Amino acid sequence: MIKRIFDIVFSFFGLIILLPLLLLIAILIKVESKGSLFYLQTRVGKHNKDFKIFKFRTMFVGSDKKGLLTLGDRDPRITKTGYFLRKYKLDELPQLINVFIGNMSFVGPRPEVRKYVNYYSEEDLMIFSVKPGITDYASIIYRDEAELLKGTDNPDAFYIETIMPEKLKLNKKYINSHDLFTDLKIILKTFKIIIS
Repeated sequence: MIKRIFDIVFSFFGLIILLPLLLLIAILIKVESKGSLFYLQTRVGKHNKDFKIFKFRTMFVGSDKKGLLTLGDRDPRITKTGYFLRKYKLDELPQLINVFIGNMSFVGPRPEVRKYVNYYSEEDLMIFSVKPGITDYASIIYRDEAELLKGTDNPDAFYIETIMPEKLKLNKKYINSHDLFTDLKIILKTFKIIIS
């Protein structure tokens, strides 16, 4: 209950305080390339249910049809504005809407697409006992995931066989020992990484 109150209050004020920045980003996206302002992607949330995650669009329209994984910071599908947004995680800001309406939290396992959830074991499904989050342990440790994938022969296989199992371990660690103090610590670490 305390976590939900925290999410509502801080997402609401976050959206209000960041409104000028959100409007500026919206203008930059629209000026550079055609297409929608937001990229709505289906992810898997609490109780293994699908929901739409909000992100600022950072790729040219239709780029997701060429693969779900981003390969390196200089993936040619990414716009110039998109590169900047991704570098500083600004493309994630619209997820404050997800937090406010209640299908995400500030901290929790990053929501995955159904394609990769289908590889989860029965034990891995415990991930869906909590709401997904904007940030988590895995977001901090795998902040350079796109660069890791770029250097592999088969990015999809590398993600499924190497990165995803490690993310799941970190998610289980969070679920087994999370509280408000842990959430605040993860949020502060995330800000520190973005700023540095």
